[in-house]
Amino acid sequence: MKVLITGADGFVGKNLQAHLSERSDVEVLRFTRDDSMAVLPALVAQADFIFHLAGVNRPEDPDEFKRGNSDLTRTLCDAIVSSGRQIPLLYTSSIQAELDNPYGVSKRGAEEALKALATQQGSPVYLFRLPNVFGKWARPNYNSAVATFCHNVARDLPLQINDPQARITLVYIDDVVGCFIAVMEGKRVGQSFVSVSPEYSITVGELAEQLHTFRDSRASMITESVGTGLVRALYSTYLSYLPPERFTYEVPKYGDQRGVFVEMLKTKDSGQFSYFTAHPGITRGGHYHHSKTEKFLVIKGKACFRFRHIISGEFYELFTDGDQPEIVETVPGWTHDITNVGDDEMIVMLWANEIFDRENPDTFPRPVGTEA
Repeated sequence: MKVLITGADGFVGKNLQAHLSERSDVEVLRFTRDDSMAVLPALVAQADFIFHLAGVNRPEDPDEFKRGNSDLTRTLCDAIVSSGRQIPLLYTSSIQAELDNPYGVSKRGAEEALKALATQQGSPVYLFRLPNVFGKWARPNYNSAVATFCHNVARDLPLQINDPQARITLVYIDDVVGCFIAVMEGKRVGQSFVSVSPEYSITVGELAEQLHTFRDSRASMITESVGTGLVRALYSTYLSYLPPERFTYEVPKYGDQRGVFVEMLKTKDSGQFSYFTAHPGITRGGHYHHSKTEKFLVIKGKACFRFRHIISGEFYELFTDGDQPEIVETVPGWTHDITNVGDDEMIVMLWANEIFDRENPDTFPRPVGTEA
């Protein structure tokens, strides 16, 4: 299948190409602003599907709206008619097509040309009146406020916010591309206007606050809930704007004669992650918890875990090593410790179900003692 993408070098075009490049059944034909209009008919003649993403939205001369949106689209329609084929076409319009500003008028003119093509030529046409699209590779100070804010926050630059209560509607680039591909695969047949879901609504002030929280999480080590929804999409987008020299950051390391302890990540409601080391023969722990729980994973070395019930005195001992991954859980009401019983340094990953609270640690010293 040969797919033509106009505006292939744009924000949406780059993301679409990246997804299509993962498929062995699709060959991408590209048309960019650097190409002459004269090459368009030859490209169209080869295409089995057209993603018409090219357009102008921030020209120096307002007349460019017409040339880059409605006129280009009419030229594309003429090329499809000349091909004699009913080539399906997807067009990225804008919610501003409902408005009477120069940009909206040019987008609406493009839509009308495509509707006429569908009527006269029979080519399936799919129109997307997209709200603000955000995601990786959008140009700061051009494509969207999200791109500009991410770029600035990632570089500790100030944000210009005129109205923090202004509300914007967003769609995420991966959702847009997923919907585009579903159309290409014939899964949205019979729809002339197609919408992308989910749509997100957020104020400009809330957006700025969320991005600053992402930035500050490196110092606090407390992550946002970045696994679902808008926060997930915004976090991925924010990270994509980090300059390479900011790909890494340091975390505190606490060391003594036993080894080192390093906290990696904290969550608001699902605990924290860390690791520690212990030299041969060193024992760490010797305390119990009433409610706090932990999971230990020895990833290097050999360990002996010992437990004793703080009321009954019942004793239990077990051994693990890094060659056989095995999770050991601490149990409330049992004092516990861990000893490096190998000849090399021991490294242990640790998850605790809550962030350590120095004011209320729920950690009480009590030696496990020796088995009677």
